[in-house]
Amino acid sequence: MEDVLEVYARPFDPQCPVVCVDEASKELHTTPHGSLPSQPSQPSQPSQPSQPARQDYQYERQGTANIFLAVEPLAGTRTAQVTQRRTAIDFAHFARFLADEVYPDAQKIILVTDNLNTHKIASFYEAFSPHEARRLVERFEWHYTPEHGSWLNMAEIEFSVLQKQVLNTRLTRIQVEEAVSLWSQKRNAQTAKINWQFTTKDARIKLSKLYPNLSGPTV
Repeated sequence: MEDVLEVYARPFDPQCPVVCVDEASKELHTTPHGSLPSQPSQPSQPSQPSQPARQDYQYERQGTANIFLAVEPLAGTRTAQVTQRRTAIDFAHFARFLADEVYPDAQKIILVTDNLNTHKIASFYEAFSPHEARRLVERFEWHYTPEHGSWLNMAEIEFSVLQKQVLNTRLTRIQVEEAVSLWSQKRNAQTAKINWQFTTKDARIKLSKLYPNLSGPTV
């Protein structure tokens, strides 16, 4: 925990960007009967702009999509990709995209992830040749949130925003891809940053029960 908090306390450095990465699944649905008129008694009258869209209660499941999300809190930027799966190989390709396309000039990418079994250096070797895997290993400085401490990953904050603004409705895969892409562009245009306030000092006070008691028994 303290390792991640100390990373968050570092000053902004474009040569060593702090990037938080996480992923989440989105159930895909279609609505066979489409949207419904805003006024059931007048089916021929279209919905008015001020009225919320209405959907038929029937839907069909279309599997799931995975969303990779990387957020640089101090720069106010985020990168999202929608994939069919969330395997080690998928993660490795997303990490390479960050290294080569998003941060090609960075000396080192300070990466914060949780302890998911795909978030490992071994994923690079599963996806690429040893030479390419080693090149990517050297591009990243890895920091893990502790077990049961994924709330320390600021990517979860950004996923919460994404869920509320985009994903809280029925969507097909194409709709998810389009919506996530537009959302990312809008948030980046706004330079929406995350103002992280929780520090190591706060942790030692508020989470004191998690630390070992070295004072010994009182006499």
